[in-house]
Amino acid sequence: MTGSIIWTIAVLSGLGLILALLLYLLAKKFKVEEDPRIDEVEKVMPGANCGGCGFAGCRAFADSAVKAPNLDNHYCPVGGNDVMKQVAAILGYEVKEKAPEVAVVRCNGTCANRPRTNTYDGVQSCKVKAALYAGDTACAFGCLGCGDCAAACQFGALSMDPETGLPVVDEQKCTACGACVKACPKTIIELRPKGPRGMKVYVSCVNKDKGPVAKKACSAACIGCGICAKTCTHDAIVLENNIAYIDASKCKLCRECEAMCPTGSIIGLNFPKPLDKDTIKARIAERNKKAKEVANA
Repeated sequence: MTGSIIWTIAVLSGLGLILALLLYLLAKKFKVEEDPRIDEVEKVMPGANCGGCGFAGCRAFADSAVKAPNLDNHYCPVGGNDVMKQVAAILGYEVKEKAPEVAVVRCNGTCANRPRTNTYDGVQSCKVKAALYAGDTACAFGCLGCGDCAAACQFGALSMDPETGLPVVDEQKCTACGACVKACPKTIIELRPKGPRGMKVYVSCVNKDKGPVAKKACSAACIGCGICAKTCTHDAIVLENNIAYIDASKCKLCRECEAMCPTGSIIGLNFPKPLDKDTIKARIAERNKKAKEVANA
């Protein structure tokens, strides 16, 4: 009996060793050699695995970057230009520096500006809420206020303001990974260039309804009047689908459009001095007067 047990154990152990050896030999034979530079690139990555680069994670980014002929289609928003320079050095590529970006909320439909027309009593999720109906205000385009964007942010850069009902972006923490942009079913969050010293001007509205309808739904809505586009001397503002949009690459931060906007839907952020509407309007009036005199001369 004892000899039978020992024999069984010996046979099974021998079989296990043979199979293990076979698996080892097969693994060696069919082993896929991996470029060691993938590990090097991954080491300099921030390790956030946020997907802001368009890949599943930092490892996937590194693998793709090593196989790519250049880095034109690769950029890590979390690490920014500093990380991309390190990646380029490892791979022997050149990299073009990209202007740092930050998330902005293109909705100023606060509780005061955009009164509630009904009460939502359901799952506190913007995605679910958007699937059910247009929202609890007369504006079908604005923020739904459930905070999906804040929940999606891995860096704590977004929080919901209980007073306004809108998300607030902490620009010091924002990495422009784009997670909040993807999480918003109303597409009101946009990545825009940070601008010099963080200064930027943008239209905080995405309502495509005609002026009277948009204004009735929200007092801070863009009504598509076109005053901003006519005021801008840099061709930085276009009017399309009843809404204005400011091209950050052309904007000179003069704030004339902000001063002339009748509803206050154009917002300027991080400027050292408050907006002096009277001075700006006087400057515009003087400029228009001179232009008229030249035209009539």
